Amino acid sequence: MTSVYLELGSKRIFACALEWPGWCRSGRDAESALAALTAYADRYAVVVERAKIPFETGALRVVERVKGGSTTDFGAPERPAGADRRPFGAEQAARQAALVRAAWETLADTAAHAPAELRKGPRGGGRDRDKMLDHVVAAEASYARKIGVKHKAPAFDDTAAIAAMRADILDVLATPRDGSPPVPGGWYVPYAARRIAWHVLDHVWEMQDRADT
Repeated sequence: MTSVYLELGSKRIFACALEWPGWCRSGRDAESALAALTAYADRYAVVVERAKIPFETGALRVVERVKGGSTTDFGAPERPAGADRRPFGAEQAARQAALVRAAWETLADTAAHAPAELRKGPRGGGRDRDKMLDHVVAAEASYARKIGVKHKAPAFDDTAAIAAMRADILDVLATPRDGSPPVPGGWYVPYAARRIAWHVLDHVWEMQDRADT
């Protein structure tokens, strides 16, 4: 059984697996969001395998619904679940850090095999590979501040700066907590892991789809 929460926007709904950072998909309604989540299980399994964590999903079980907002409707999960406010120990901390690291590794592997120019979307839009990578890194620098990690956004090809920023992010994700955010007004750590991994994998899967001929 996989515990899922729904984030309800007025135009879009996200279905997110609580215990699997990055496994979130959206739809126009709850049914289509859950169907999309199920459809991406095999693609997410590649990330889990890289993290060396057993992946047995079973049926989806909706355990919570939260009200979304404008970011939800724009296309990103923006609200934490109630479970994200709970204390967590070393095992959960290590697990969420491993899954985020695996998402980054999957992105690097995908980018290494993708062409620089990606197939355009149905309306002729979409970033090419390097601009997509730059976008992901810039977003991570912004997300990192929500958990107390402050780095200037690195260039997409500045591997040393990216590695330094991500190491600091992983230090926060891998540290047990009492349920409070690392900084006042910041993100709860499980939500941060989910949001970071979701953003990375959303672009991994886009890059894979648009690299196909």
